[in-house]
Amino acid sequence: MFGKLLLNYMPGLQNLLAYDKSWLKDDVKAGLSVAAVALPVAIAYAELAGVGAIVGLYSCVLPMIAYALFGSSRQLIVGPDATTCAVIAAVVFPLSAGNPELHWQLTIIMTLMMGGWCLLASKFRLGALADLLSHPILTGLLNGVAVTIIVGQLGKVLGIKLDETQVIEKIMALPGRISDSHLLTIGISLLTLIILMVIKTYRSHWPAPLIAIVITTVLVWGTSAQQYGIATIGGEGFQPGLPVVHWGAFQPGPMRDLVIPALNLALVSFVSLMLTARSFAAKNGYEINADAEFRALGIANLMSGLSQGFAISGADSRTAVNDSVGGKSQLVSVVAALLIGIVVVFFTQPLQFIPVSALGIVLMYASWSLIDLRGLWNLRRRNKQAFRLAFFTFGCVLIIGVIQGIGLAVLLGLLQFLRTVFRPSEHLLGTDENGMIHSLGNTTDIKMVPGVLMYRFNSPLTYFNVAYFKRRVLNLVDGAALQPKWVIIDAVACFTYSDISVLATINELKRDLKSRQITLILAGRKTELTRWFKDSRPTMNDDDMILAPDLYLALRFIQSKESASEGGSGGDA
Repeated sequence: MFGKLLLNYMPGLQNLLAYDKSWLKDDVKAGLSVAAVALPVAIAYAELAGVGAIVGLYSCVLPMIAYALFGSSRQLIVGPDATTCAVIAAVVFPLSAGNPELHWQLTIIMTLMMGGWCLLASKFRLGALADLLSHPILTGLLNGVAVTIIVGQLGKVLGIKLDETQVIEKIMALPGRISDSHLLTIGISLLTLIILMVIKTYRSHWPAPLIAIVITTVLVWGTSAQQYGIATIGGEGFQPGLPVVHWGAFQPGPMRDLVIPALNLALVSFVSLMLTARSFAAKNGYEINADAEFRALGIANLMSGLSQGFAISGADSRTAVNDSVGGKSQLVSVVAALLIGIVVVFFTQPLQFIPVSALGIVLMYASWSLIDLRGLWNLRRRNKQAFRLAFFTFGCVLIIGVIQGIGLAVLLGLLQFLRTVFRPSEHLLGTDENGMIHSLGNTTDIKMVPGVLMYRFNSPLTYFNVAYFKRRVLNLVDGAALQPKWVIIDAVACFTYSDISVLATINELKRDLKSRQITLILAGRKTELTRWFKDSRPTMNDDDMILAPDLYLALRFIQSKESASEGGSGGDA
């Protein structure tokens, strides 16, 4: 019983226990390829997050193994991600005030908080939050983050110092400092870029970042280029071995400033992970569990924090490598994690010769793939509202920062959603020559039923929009060329749950229509509406409102009443 329960919480382990041995060769090959790509990228993202290079590797090993056990996606690879690292840097840099030890401590705490938020969301089955960040928000966010990263690396690539913290200020300060550029540093940057572009053009399946980093590192080591001003990881405080963060002098005060940013980071990371996981699951013909993915992301981040790493998410580039090589299961993550672990234990010494400018180019090269300004602009032709939301997000990220931009974009998205619920679209309905019900205005063949106003309100009725609903119905009735005798409401579209405010307002609407000698009919959800009105008003006993099973039966009821004698009485359809 316990074993079955455990497997329900560990879909990855369940897949591994049912492993097909014929997959082993492809999985090992894919694991080698993923590790080759993940190694230089993890080191580069550690630089972006503001921690030591080795910390980027810490953020790969245990998290990848944890996801392999708890994740439901067979192809997804987790690890350092551009967006998460940019958010960490934006939050932690101001709080650490230039203290690298405190910076590392706060990074670990933020990662643990993020993991805790993910587990809490999984506990309450909030996997649907994957849909909270709409496509326009993500488009603007990714473009903004990509530009932020590229601008942030310009100083390292050119060998100059840009102390400004915001993107706009960095861009404005750049022209006055280009003359201070370090020529050898620019040479290393250009060499790295050329290697990346040549490999992409002629050998696209090769691990270009790894090859570029190896070549430039060997070049710096062999020529002792550090003495000529080439900045390397070692030159910026890299320590070989297994460094451990010291907590003795830590003051817990700044932790409160990490709670909300960690929540934002959890949301952004989960949405990013789900987009990647869903796309590759659809491609390979299986389903993933959103709540299980939330739990897996939380556990992976807890493992990253406990192993002194930083926040991780789904890595789309490494996932694409895994899928292209033919990886079949979560074993790919295990193989890649073990290879990276071997590097952490036995091969840390060579990392000190990696040139910082080469890492900057790798980051800029990876971020360039996130930029889709053409797609952002194309939204303007397809959907101006989506374009405004995407452009607003893009501008916020550039002007006020990543974490604030995300918060404002999510808020704007929620406000747009509330506006849709407050003031939804609506339709008047009619029938064609065959008696089929359609929205008016689609074609000239759709006509209103004489004496009948059929209305559809395209949003669930709740306490904050029911007054608007009532006004719209009365305005349509009063504005009709010929006053109808019947008003039919499509109850399927708007009556989704029992709300006492809604039921009370419907009673008012029924009364107002009765004063105009109009009968109200609610068509659809007859069983639920009967129960809701009975529970709301046990003494209800009037004929002024009709409950019909659907729109067609409502029309048939009206026809029967019209053809009946004047003494016919109303009642339920």
